[in-house]
Amino acid sequence: MAGHEIPEPADRKQVADPLADLEAADETRQSCDPAFRHGVVVGFDGSTSSERALAYAIGMARRTGSGLIIVHVANRLPTTVWAGCEPPVFVDVPDHRTEVLGLELACADHLAEVPWILVERGGDICHELEEVGREYAADAIVVGTTHGLAGRIFGSVAGRLTRRARRPVVTVP
Repeated sequence: MAGHEIPEPADRKQVADPLADLEAADETRQSCDPAFRHGVVVGFDGSTSSERALAYAIGMARRTGSGLIIVHVANRLPTTVWAGCEPPVFVDVPDHRTEVLGLELACADHLAEVPWILVERGGDICHELEEVGREYAADAIVVGTTHGLAGRIFGSVAGRLTRRARRPVVTVP
């Protein structure tokens, strides 16, 4: 019969090929654009401090001759999770803020100096910035400082990222 497969016997043991697992992991790790490997990762959300961080990252990428990986992390965890409450059910709703930021960045004259891409992620900001940095083998991560009460109570993104990152973190005031 066409399209019919004979199932494997249940008692036959499947032996995993460890080299195939490593190759698959490398393929997922190498899925980023190779033109931006060893670039500069910058966290950007449109705030004043992230605009200053972006300006610094542009200069850094220009001086080193590398690309700029602009990361917007959407769907942050609500404050109730940090306070120890039960987390609500998350629904994967598209964040249109990334599209708006992308359009603003595409129109920015100062970004014409370096090659750049915009990466959207969802989740914890520190984890996602470090993950993008790992995927692109970034030379540095640039973030702006957090101003306000939430940063003082829960810790700033820059402070948490500095403690956990495996690459240099530049904090722009």
